[in-house]
Amino acid sequence: MKQENTIVPANGYSMLFLFVILFFGGIAAIIAVKMPIFILAILFALVMAPGFIMVQPNNSRVLLLFGKYIGTVKKNGFYWVNPFFTKKKVSLRASNFDSERLKVNDKLGNPIMISTILVWKVLDTYKAAFDVDNYENFVRVQTDAAVRKLASMYPYDNFADEGHEEDITLRSSVNEVSEALEKELEERLSIAGIEVLEARIGYLAYAQEIANAMLKRQQATAIVAARHKIVEGAVSMVEMALEELGKKDIIELDEERKAAMVSNLMVILCGDKDASPVLNTGTLNQ
Repeated sequence: MKQENTIVPANGYSMLFLFVILFFGGIAAIIAVKMPIFILAILFALVMAPGFIMVQPNNSRVLLLFGKYIGTVKKNGFYWVNPFFTKKKVSLRASNFDSERLKVNDKLGNPIMISTILVWKVLDTYKAAFDVDNYENFVRVQTDAAVRKLASMYPYDNFADEGHEEDITLRSSVNEVSEALEKELEERLSIAGIEVLEARIGYLAYAQEIANAMLKRQQATAIVAARHKIVEGAVSMVEMALEELGKKDIIELDEERKAAMVSNLMVILCGDKDASPVLNTGTLNQ
């Protein structure tokens, strides 16, 4: 496969000076001497004119001569090249691409909406110009394909009831997913001479038809996890209360009274609402 060939053409200012001498000198000579031979100088200057090119920073010009690749001008400046060269402009600047929101299935088969933000630039102008039909469209199509493949490799989210809290997911494992996406895009876009600077998920959500159900599941999982923490805390507090009462000999409790105390404390500590105290003015058994 042919590779990029970087060249530096002739200085454009020197050739511009020659163009001015030939063109305006030929006109002056025809007027002064009235000899048609100086028309050749004017014609030669006109043939030179299409050879002037200006390359701006972070741009390039790919040069062809009757279908043959000659080289690429990457250094910015004013140049002159063979006027018969075909000059194709290829930008070397970094470009942003925000893909459309695609509806795909994650690893668990759940329909999700996903899009990606890609930052890329042309690294090899020969590949970008000749190895693919339209490198900008190639980037868009391959990015969509890479996002579809990525979504099928990971679940959107893992729930505590499934026992896979530490697995990589699209929602929580941002760095790992971004690295996998960049690697996939680099493999796909290398054929077009494209360098991937950054790739990350720009939008991620469940599809509309299951969004409400998944939201309820997430809420239920969060409630169960919160209750679990509350119960753990309540048990430790009850245990501490019984230990402190026993150490300081504040009151002696038999097993029945301990059970009643534990029951009352657990209800108070684990309840959703604030407890309403009831004052007992009689004995403990009343």
